[in-house]
Amino acid sequence: MKYISTRGQMDIIDFQDAVMTGLATDGGLILPESLPNITDQLYNLSQLNYIDLAFEIIKIFAPDIPEDNLKSIIDKSYASFHHPEIAPSIKVDDIYILELFHGPTLAFKDFALQLLGNLFAYILEHRGGCLNILGATSGDTGSAAIHGVRGKKNINIFVMHPEGRTSRIQEKQMTSVLDPNVYNLAVDGTFDDCQSIMKKLFSDLPFKNKYSLGAVNSVNWARVLAQMVYYFYATFQIQKDSGSKSVRFSVPTGNFGDILAGYLAKKMGLPIEQLILATNENDILTRFFSTGIYEQSTVVPTVSPSMDIQVASNFERYLYFKLNRDPKILREIMENFNKSGCIKLPCDKGGMIDSLIVAGKATTDMTIEMIKYYHKKYDYLLDPHTAVGVCVAKEFSSATPTICLATAHPAKFTDTIESTIGRPALHPVLESLDGAPTRCDSIKNDCEAVKSYLINSI
Repeated sequence: MKYISTRGQMDIIDFQDAVMTGLATDGGLILPESLPNITDQLYNLSQLNYIDLAFEIIKIFAPDIPEDNLKSIIDKSYASFHHPEIAPSIKVDDIYILELFHGPTLAFKDFALQLLGNLFAYILEHRGGCLNILGATSGDTGSAAIHGVRGKKNINIFVMHPEGRTSRIQEKQMTSVLDPNVYNLAVDGTFDDCQSIMKKLFSDLPFKNKYSLGAVNSVNWARVLAQMVYYFYATFQIQKDSGSKSVRFSVPTGNFGDILAGYLAKKMGLPIEQLILATNENDILTRFFSTGIYEQSTVVPTVSPSMDIQVASNFERYLYFKLNRDPKILREIMENFNKSGCIKLPCDKGGMIDSLIVAGKATTDMTIEMIKYYHKKYDYLLDPHTAVGVCVAKEFSSATPTICLATAHPAKFTDTIESTIGRPALHPVLESLDGAPTRCDSIKNDCEAVKSYLINSI
């Protein structure tokens, strides 16, 4: 298995180089040359536990890591999860809730970032050198990335978050990690600003190479790969429970990475009938899949802050497939988008962009009401992001079993939860943060300022 760039101007590389490179050298995103069809393997895969399934899926894409070493990396990555099933599915009402919050930071990002941290450590151990990770977060990525690499030799991590635009708990999870290789930067701007700074620095190839920059954001292919595993696992579990041949997934979406993993799993042969893309008021993706127009607007702060995004960094990977894997056309479209802030693609005769993907949005009021409803009627507490996914899933009813990705534990958003149901959501991992010392530096929304900070900190 070899890897290419969506923009077609990067040399072909292997898996380990794809992990260490992060963003492609031509400004595109890294993808495998081809996706294998594993339909004939699905039954055997369905008999495996989560960790063994992860090994079988990931080894397809990582042939340059010896299998014994890869198995050890995967075992280590999921040893810190708090549930024996790793990713259990709970049926509530007519929807299966795929609980992806049993990792060390109580968010779905742990699935990818525990793995990525251990991959980094393995590669550096065998190749030598050092890595300076630069990331941008709207909330959960930052803490998951920090916990994935804290204390690891030859790795520093610099995480930018939009000042005042993450939940109090999300910020505390990041800033309370005091390991000397961890740096938190509160940027005076939005998540999109943080992401823009990150992409500019990665596009500066002399700087990137001189200071050994690495990426943990969803632009890193290893993250998407890790997320593909729980689509397989959940599908198999719900097939066994329901007797259905196919399933649907509802995915709360901001950066398009999580739903992209499902899209690619479908391309590999997983029987996914439909992907439901769910956004909050920051609905650039919903508008695209409804109209064919992808156009930036102003970021609106909501109760689901990890989705308060206008420019979805993984959207380019989807466009690559949508444009029949033509890097020339994609380059033209992305260059025009950088100038105009708009992409227009034609809809089909049914008014759809993609027959697999339907999209909808849930407002803050709808989200709050869904949290109240599920708590009162089913004694089940949704976090604000998962509630968005449930809201939109109910717009597209079907006899096919629907699985909604529960992206974070509700205790990470305890202020919203308390104001909604009259009591806080609690979790011992987060309660242990009370009174913990923190470390964070405020920095202006400026690429050169971040560059200087990084240089002076190494």
